[in-house]
Amino acid sequence: MNSPANDRYSTLGARLREARALAGLSQGQVARVLGMHRPTVSEIEAGNRKVSAVELAKFAETYDVTTSWLLAEVPDQLDATDPRLQLAARELGKLKPADLDRLLRLLASMRDNDSEGSR
Repeated sequence: MNSPANDRYSTLGARLREARALAGLSQGQVARVLGMHRPTVSEIEAGNRKVSAVELAKFAETYDVTTSWLLAEVPDQLDATDPRLQLAARELGKLKPADLDRLLRLLASMRDNDSEGSR
């Protein structure tokens, strides 16, 4: 019998997996960005490992989603069938790892600049 806690970890894992796929990232790429080991990302996505609040915030920032969405506290906002998202994921998947890392740093700096401008 599944406990509510196990269901929450499974839901969180599924949301993390979906957000990562929509971002066009591999588990290895996410692990590098977040300073984790790839098996750790795999265990989290499988719902077999707890996620700290800090880790959850890092995942949300990396995938550009809210922690509320990851925790399924709000309705599903990502549409995996959106052709624009699918195209973006395919194109990102074609990038060399070094180019993808540079792009992620650029996107993060753009998000940081937006945050500073809204203060």
